[in-house]
Amino acid sequence: MDIQKLEATLWQAADKLRGSVNSSDYKYVVLGLIFLKYISDAFEVQKQAAIKEGFNPEDRDYYSKDNVFWVPTKARWDFLSENAKQPNIGVLIDDAMDAVERDNPTLKGVLPKDYAREALDKRRLGELVDLFSNTTFKTENAKDLLGRVYEYFMGMFANSEGKHGGEYFTPSSIVRLLVEMIQPYHGRVFDPCCGSGGMFVQSEKFAEEHAGKLGDIAIYGQELNHTTWRLTKMNMAIRGIDADIRQGDSMQDDKYKDLRADYILANPPFNISDWGGELLTDDIRWKFGIPPKGNANFAWVQHFIHHLSPTGIAGFVLANGSMSSQSSGEGDIRKKIVDAGLVDCIVTMPSQLFFNVAIPCCLWFVSRDRKNRSDEVLFIDGRNLGHMINRKNKELSTEDIAKVAGTYHKWQKQDGSYANIAGFAKSAKLDEIAEHDYVLTPGRYVGSEAVDDDDEVFEEKMQRLTVDLNDQFAKSHDLEEKIKNNLECLRL
Repeated sequence: MDIQKLEATLWQAADKLRGSVNSSDYKYVVLGLIFLKYISDAFEVQKQAAIKEGFNPEDRDYYSKDNVFWVPTKARWDFLSENAKQPNIGVLIDDAMDAVERDNPTLKGVLPKDYAREALDKRRLGELVDLFSNTTFKTENAKDLLGRVYEYFMGMFANSEGKHGGEYFTPSSIVRLLVEMIQPYHGRVFDPCCGSGGMFVQSEKFAEEHAGKLGDIAIYGQELNHTTWRLTKMNMAIRGIDADIRQGDSMQDDKYKDLRADYILANPPFNISDWGGELLTDDIRWKFGIPPKGNANFAWVQHFIHHLSPTGIAGFVLANGSMSSQSSGEGDIRKKIVDAGLVDCIVTMPSQLFFNVAIPCCLWFVSRDRKNRSDEVLFIDGRNLGHMINRKNKELSTEDIAKVAGTYHKWQKQDGSYANIAGFAKSAKLDEIAEHDYVLTPGRYVGSEAVDDDDEVFEEKMQRLTVDLNDQFAKSHDLEEKIKNNLECLRL
């Protein structure tokens, strides 16, 4: 089967629904149907196996023993396909989703159930059911095939939704690099802003590819957006991954206060100003300083550090400003984290990796178990990596990922195999970092040419400075009010 042709065909057909569905709901309508088709196909494969082996094909235990979801009669794809042209197809799909949730408690409250809405074009919905009917997941590699289709669709949705697309999707090449860097073989993996769960999927793949098996790692996640949380749960169910994913605000309502993870992988939202910092000034997580109310970047960094086990390591994506900002105390927090010997490696990324924004980002690697390298930090300048995959976006190649991860692992070993690479990688001592006022942009250390003073792109710098300016305006307004009140008191 030509997977690329399959992906393109499915996307073209699904895209027909766009006009009759709100863009924010569009992906759940389509991905819900893909999920239903997959579990129905898996059920049919198991059913035929039961018949062949002489078992009762309606015995639920025969399905549960192999972690196959039980699909009730009116939720099976054959039934829906037969009724695809009926005007009540939306109602039938909603009923199917309800029935699947009822008979599979792990899916309770997860599946989309609004296909009967008046605004959804039932003719096009029926056409989509027909198209999916011509696609089969009844193959030996069904799970991998579906995973590819799912990942492709989420990437395409992120691309089509513009700036909000990245709220649930991190490009796979960035995820693969993070995973290759921290190597989660076994243990507790945590993502407190998990989106659609891409970090978990890649971690499981890594463990399996390195002589492990599904289940060698325990997965924990938290996601703020309720509909994205549902998407994550579906994504985990499709892959057969047992994950504890909870819904809520990690900053205001940390669902895992006592968790200490062996690995943290995350892509938190960049430069968030309305994260509620004014309500958390005395929070136990702020060991290195109170994060500014106008930017959550260093709230996230300290949240990750707080949740690391004594031998834990975290790899996460941040805006480039996190490496150099001195505003609102961020420079002081960064200095304390570096001086504490926690920062292991900083990697700058090329622009255009994300579907939703063109600005570049950086990767931070923070470790509590740094042994003989606690007085130095590895800097890698990856701005020249990547290749264009379309007119707007880049992707890191397998060779790019191997180059960065290989350099990092050689440096970690401290066995003499690592050597600085001019213009690409440099291991810098803390006194050299102090000379640069604890600015962590790799270009300053590796000897890259044409490096800006802070390596921060104009759009991102403007956003950050605007936030800082608004913060100063607010403080000025408060001061004016206090002066007026004091003058009124004097008059009295």
